[in-house]
Amino acid sequence: MNDSTLEKILDLAKPRTDAAEVYYLSSQSTPIDFENNRLKSLQTKAVQGVALRVICQGRLGFASSTDLTRLEDLVDAAVQTAAIGSPAEFEFAANFHSWDGNGRSSHTPSTEALVETGEHLIRAVHEYNPDILVDVGFQVRSGTIKLVTDKDVYAERSSQTLSASLSGNLVRGEDFLQPYTFDVARDRPVDYDRLLNDLLQKFRRAERNATITSGSYPVLFTPKAAASTLGRLFSTLLSGQAVLQKASPLTDKVGQTVFDSRLTLFEDPSLGVNACTFDDEGTPTSRKAYVDHGTVVGFYWDRRWAARAERSSTGNGFRGGLSRPSPSPINLCVAPGSASTAELIASMDEGLIVDQVLGAGQSNQLAGEFSVNLALGYKVENGKIVGRVKDTMVAGSVFEAFQHLVDLSDTPEWVGGGSYLPSFLFSQLGVATRQ
Repeated sequence: MNDSTLEKILDLAKPRTDAAEVYYLSSQSTPIDFENNRLKSLQTKAVQGVALRVICQGRLGFASSTDLTRLEDLVDAAVQTAAIGSPAEFEFAANFHSWDGNGRSSHTPSTEALVETGEHLIRAVHEYNPDILVDVGFQVRSGTIKLVTDKDVYAERSSQTLSASLSGNLVRGEDFLQPYTFDVARDRPVDYDRLLNDLLQKFRRAERNATITSGSYPVLFTPKAAASTLGRLFSTLLSGQAVLQKASPLTDKVGQTVFDSRLTLFEDPSLGVNACTFDDEGTPTSRKAYVDHGTVVGFYWDRRWAARAERSSTGNGFRGGLSRPSPSPINLCVAPGSASTAELIASMDEGLIVDQVLGAGQSNQLAGEFSVNLALGYKVENGKIVGRVKDTMVAGSVFEAFQHLVDLSDTPEWVGGGSYLPSFLFSQLGVATRQ
């Protein structure tokens, strides 16, 4: 779509509104899926559309459409919703121009090459054990967003990513084992050797079963497990929306040391798959700390919730598709510790490694509590992994857990596009098992 369509929407909206913002989204994805050792599907999906926010007589209106031939109807719908919309407590972006075109990857292989890679990975897993049913998935995504307002804003951002997942299903009697691993890349090729080695290591560690009794134990979260539990908790607790609604226990804790001094949690919009120079409201992004050496220093905000709190947006207003913006972190990064993951494991007399969890598993996110069932976890005895544990749950509070932090590993890993985390070892967490 050319920019004249965006300008036309603005021209239609200007006489009928006090302010207008047009957001355009175009995306294309090509998933390639192998299921149970065979190529199952290969198709390309594309979508484009616009979302219009307006301010009329002090109220917000919103409409979106994937039909770019009926622009008058789009403006009509936005103006009509403003009549019953919430008060406009903020202003749309003004006087901002940006073009973020660094997201086009030169590492995206052809469809044929990805199919060959999938077949190679299946053969490699079968060299370890031919009984494993292997699933491989790739997804090539490209997208462009454009944002204009009637206050001299034009911002454009393009990105292209490749995601790859590898999993295996092994059935042994009534025992079902399904490890998985994945990677998302934008400015580099996917490391397929690492994916393969990661999956095979999981299978080798799970070759034997082990048991652990209910109680309190040292527990190590791998980066992937930490992203599913601790990362999701921090995303909730640090949201400006949760803070303003007084739903986050960190609401009144700015300037207080709440966590172990070795915890530094920050966002860096220049890193990773989600890297961007502005958010979906035309606010520039910036590197910022949320927890600095255990001390809470701030939260993330979009324009709407920041205005309600009499603060400024932190450049964290993002949309799911053509929806309204809401507060969302670009990424959550944790500064590394001083020991390798192998050294952390070797320091455990008797404990547990959490590698994969079932679902989100949170019991009460807004209280900082987590309760996760292990999809894949291992027993550690005398510093060595002795086997896989089943029917096991780990529960605790993020606040209490960090009172018992042993260390973080010295090498963080990207988990998808949203988390850059080390391993975490806590000296005691509650473990429950069903014998």
